[in-house]
Amino acid sequence: MQRSPLYTILFATAVCVVCAVVVSSAAVSLKERQDINSALEKQRNVLIAAGLLGDEEKVSPEEIENRFATIRSVVVDLETGEEAPDIDPRTFDQKKESTDPATSRVAPTNPALVKRVPNHALVYLVQGEGGDIDMIILPVEGYGLWSTLYGFIALDADLDTVRGITFYDHKETPGLGGEVDNPGWKAKWDGRKVFGEDGSPEIEVIKGIAGPPAEDPYRVDGLSGATLTARGVTNLVHFWLGENGFGPLLEKLQSREERRAA
Repeated sequence: MQRSPLYTILFATAVCVVCAVVVSSAAVSLKERQDINSALEKQRNVLIAAGLLGDEEKVSPEEIENRFATIRSVVVDLETGEEAPDIDPRTFDQKKESTDPATSRVAPTNPALVKRVPNHALVYLVQGEGGDIDMIILPVEGYGLWSTLYGFIALDADLDTVRGITFYDHKETPGLGGEVDNPGWKAKWDGRKVFGEDGSPEIEVIKGIAGPPAEDPYRVDGLSGATLTARGVTNLVHFWLGENGFGPLLEKLQSREERRAA
């Protein structure tokens, strides 16, 4: 039976509306679960960077939460290095803050291609019984070859020695720049030093093979066939551990630890 054009239009409109309602309902109903999974994945990567969870270790969500409970989450003011006690780490959204002109500032021109710096950042502390810092885990980000890499770098109690690094979000080429996810390569960072004699970040990913940390403390093995991604990792580490990133925080913490040791 032939249908009128009006019938066809109304039928197509009804189908579109029904599909839109179904998709919207599914998105709303799944959002809470997606948020929970996203938080767990971030906690997992913080633990990996800190060496408190193995890259290949399979654990339950409950175990991730149990291990993460030993880590203190703190929101800090990036300009002063001071803790921001009025901001709840559980609800703080650093990505959102960095894109809002009201809560961020334009970054100076930099090789990591970081465009804006949030006023605040979420950092993670592993502390001893007396409150001394055993380790600090810092979020880092910057452009590689094809994408922005988001990850964490962990520093030892001296705030200079790398304990670990990991990336949880990027779109680099699998088998090339995507090797930033390779546990073997990430293990090369353990024991390397960040800061040179002048206090500026000196660590770098080189072309070729670096020596052991004791003999070649500022260099990390390159990524074969991924020079631009490797350079991007160097750039993002330099930016976030420098004066425009976590430099003020690290200086303040270093001074505090030195006073405690005196």
